[in-house]
Amino acid sequence: MNFTESRAFLNEIRALLLQKTGIFLDDSKDTLILNRLRKLIKHINAPNADSFLAQISHGNNEQEFINAFTTNKTDFFREGFQFLDLLDRVMPQYCNKNGIHVLCAASSTGEEPYSIAATLLYAKEIYGLQSFKPTIIAIDIDTDVLEWAQNGVYTVNTKISPQPTWIDLDKYFNIKQIDAQQIYMEAKPCLKSLVTFKQLNLYHHRYPFAPQEFDIIFCRNVLIYFKVNDQKQILKKLFSHLKLNGTLYLGHSENILDLSDKVSRLGQNTFIKNRD
Repeated sequence: MNFTESRAFLNEIRALLLQKTGIFLDDSKDTLILNRLRKLIKHINAPNADSFLAQISHGNNEQEFINAFTTNKTDFFREGFQFLDLLDRVMPQYCNKNGIHVLCAASSTGEEPYSIAATLLYAKEIYGLQSFKPTIIAIDIDTDVLEWAQNGVYTVNTKISPQPTWIDLDKYFNIKQIDAQQIYMEAKPCLKSLVTFKQLNLYHHRYPFAPQEFDIIFCRNVLIYFKVNDQKQILKKLFSHLKLNGTLYLGHSENILDLSDKVSRLGQNTFIKNRD
């Protein structure tokens, strides 16, 4: 049996991943772990389990290890009702302000922060906000996807991921038809200038942001990869950086957990912070 397939080795990998990232993969994910390990082990050229574990444990190839196990499923305007909420409910509240500050947690390859940026620029146009300046901080633990996001170039299957009709995407993306189903999308400078991409592990005990720094926080479809107690801690930390009356957007299968008495819930996993 190849050493990667031993139960003891898989458990060591599982524990190491949990220690370094907080990502929890149970026994049902053994096939996923194996598939991602094989390519990584070939890249590192480790002859045996002890050698591989020693390299990762001591910090060598640590980032490659982390990148190998992140899941980067995302789409433009995914769960579109939350972008419409941002446009129709949130933005009118900022018409007399100079800007809005947004955190996009677990931004992956960039589709989500660019969708936020396009929505805010569209709102700026329709509400006539000449001097209004949106800013977005987009964070992820995976350095590979952050590099992709900064490039801002995508191939999109519009049959699988239909694009919204309420916004003129040509204003914010260079778009070319590739074939009947696929389009090329490149974020224009007007979008890129709004987004700052940073590496950050949500599992870290502290985040480099000020208290109540953000008006809006998107934290969608990432909490599901952590244990419940770790989800609670991540939400607590994020919540401390959200302004009173600010909005927190979670993914469709995620829960506000211990913060339920500090928020008002609007629709599908949209929460308004009403007290610290």
